[in-house]
Amino acid sequence: MIANQVNINRLSIMKNKTVKLNWKKWLNYQSVVKQVPFLFFLAFLAVVYIYNGHMADKTVRKINAVAKEVKELQWEYKSLKAEVMFRSKPSELSKVLQPLGLSELNQTPYVLKDSLETYMANVH
Repeated sequence: MIANQVNINRLSIMKNKTVKLNWKKWLNYQSVVKQVPFLFFLAFLAVVYIYNGHMADKTVRKINAVAKEVKELQWEYKSLKAEVMFRSKPSELSKVLQPLGLSELNQTPYVLKDSLETYMANVH
């Protein structure tokens, strides 16, 4: 029984040493230098990721500004359209043209004929 405990203690000590040895293996100068290109690649990916986030935020701000401008232009268009429709009603036109001496016709309009047409019709 004592022999089993000694063997278990030895195994646990050996496991601890192998774990420590593995960390030492990863942290020595050669392995760190070997991993430098990969670390640069990870740093580059981090910079690209940050840049992409900033560009996305900037694009969203531009989209919101353009959407706001489109809404304002739609309101302006609708108000101008309503104003034009109101001013083009016959009653509104007569009010505007009255100071100029123009009014609506009370009689049927005259049909004007060109004298050259009647001459050409008689010649042939």
